[in-house]
Amino acid sequence: MSKYDIDNVQGRFQPDSNDQVLENKLGITDPAERDEAELVLLEKLYEDVLLHDSPNGQIKVADLKKWHYRWLGNLYEWAGEERAVNMSKGDFHFAAAAQVPQLLDKFESEYLRRYAPCSGYDDEQLAEAVAIVHVELILIHPFRDGNGRISRFLADVMMAQAGYPALDYSCWDQNKTDYFAAIRQGLEMNYAPMMKWVTRAMATSD
Repeated sequence: MSKYDIDNVQGRFQPDSNDQVLENKLGITDPAERDEAELVLLEKLYEDVLLHDSPNGQIKVADLKKWHYRWLGNLYEWAGEERAVNMSKGDFHFAAAAQVPQLLDKFESEYLRRYAPCSGYDDEQLAEAVAIVHVELILIHPFRDGNGRISRFLADVMMAQAGYPALDYSCWDQNKTDYFAAIRQGLEMNYAPMMKWVTRAMATSD
């Protein structure tokens, strides 16, 4: 990711990290140490929510913010807050930061309210629901960091609501270019490519 507004707290990097690690509460400067801390905290989020909380009701944007804070709140001041900096990946620009609040409102009313909870879905319906919600959330990129992982977490919550195991994302990770091309197709309301990736992840998660 690039093109951050460095005047905003969300754009500041940890001193002595060579602009490789975002400013954090633990003073971590090594990217590998940051990755390990985020992974451990993400595993804790999965355990707390999927094993203990059982979120079977309507999912809202407030839930996404709560999960993001529970995951990264011990690391970053801005955890759980809407993104206040513009972000891009290569030549692709995610939604402008100023548009995030209204886009999240639309995301909740048009997508979360329609597709979650996912109880009673068959395989194809579930793949479609997860694909659409995943694409739309990634395109908004509502948080300063961790958008891909919180989007996958949401997908796994939806899977759990439908009585399915968590997705196996290895095929996505091994084909990142094709995966992101499927995300970009969402700009044209074409979710079929992402449905194929969700279906593959479902097939290998048994």
